This record gives sequence, structure tokens and C-alpha cells, in this order.
Amino acid sequence: MSRERGPDPQPQEPDPPSRSKDQQSEPVGEPRWLTSEERAAWLAVAGMIARLPAALDAQLRREAGISLFEYMVMAVLSEQPDWSMQMSQIARDASASLSRLSHNARRLEQQGYLERTRCPGPGRRTNATLTQAGYEKVAQAAPGHVAAVRHLLIDLVTSEQLGSVRAVAQAVLAQIDSAHACAGEG
Repeated sequence: MSRERGPDPQPQEPDPPSRSKDQQSEPVGEPRWLTSEERAAWLAVAGMIARLPAALDAQLRREAGISLFEYMVMAVLSEQPDWSMQMSQIARDASASLSRLSHNARRLEQQGYLERTRCPGPGRRTNATLTQAGYEKVAQAAPGHVAAVRHLLIDLVTSEQLGSVRAVAQAVLAQIDSAHACAGEG
């Protein structure tokens, strides 16, 4: 378990120029501990990213009999002109691994909401296509889902705050994508 907050670093003599400005503010080997304000912000975000998807998932399961992830997959497909996309693109759009998507696509296929077909050509590319039943399911689930999103997030903030939420989310997602790309994960 990592610590989020530690002792404030002791003031030090200026470091040699070879260290970056961020590195100069902390002793060598010491983590950059969160300030009280940063910790409060982090805990609020951590709570939100854990509880908001769970609340939306519960609403969809209760009212539509599908999970939030299943809804997201079908919603992404429903927005395509032909209700079809490559599985790898759906995984990116739904912020999920291809493995998780494949497992859920199998369930959606068994329920008659989705069909998968192999793409022609080299490689193991697969298209997923929303069926009419899948489209009807996502269309039936959408009003309740949108009402829950409004109730739990959108209507709680001003349009300026919403713009900030979007900007923060986009910055974090870009940082995560960059870290994954550098690690060769995606």
C-alpha cells in the first residue's frame, strides 16, 4: 500500500544544475508527497471514479438488465451509421481491454444484442455489429441512463465547472494513454 502523504521535506541547499526543477524541490529518493489540498482533491476524485460507475451500473442493471459496460458498448455501436465497428476500436472508445470487451461481447451475442464477424484480410480483426434487438435495448435503456448521469453529475455543476471536469478528464486520459504507449501496452 502506498502512502499518499508523508512528512514535509526538509529544506536543502540548491541542487546541482543537472537535476530538474521538480527534482530540486525534494530530497533524492523522496516521493513528492501530496499537500493537504492535493490530497483532498485526490480523495474526492478517487471516490468519484469508484462510486459513479458503480451507481450508473446499478441503475442500468435495475432498470434495463444490462451493465454499464454493456450499455457503453451498445451505445458506441448505435452511434455508427451501420451499427458496426472493429472490436479494437470499440475497446478504445469504451476505455477497456480487448479481453474484457471480448468476454462482454460474447454475453451480448448470446442475448441477441450483438453479432461478431471476422474482418477479411490478414490478422485477427473482428467487427461487432449491433442487432435490431441490441439497438432497441440501448434505446430503451438510454432515457434512464441519461437521467442518472444528469442527476449524479451534469446537473450538479455549472457549465464552466463541467468544462473543467472535461478538461481534467481529457488531460488524465491523455497522460494514461501516453504512459501506456511508452510502456508498449497500447
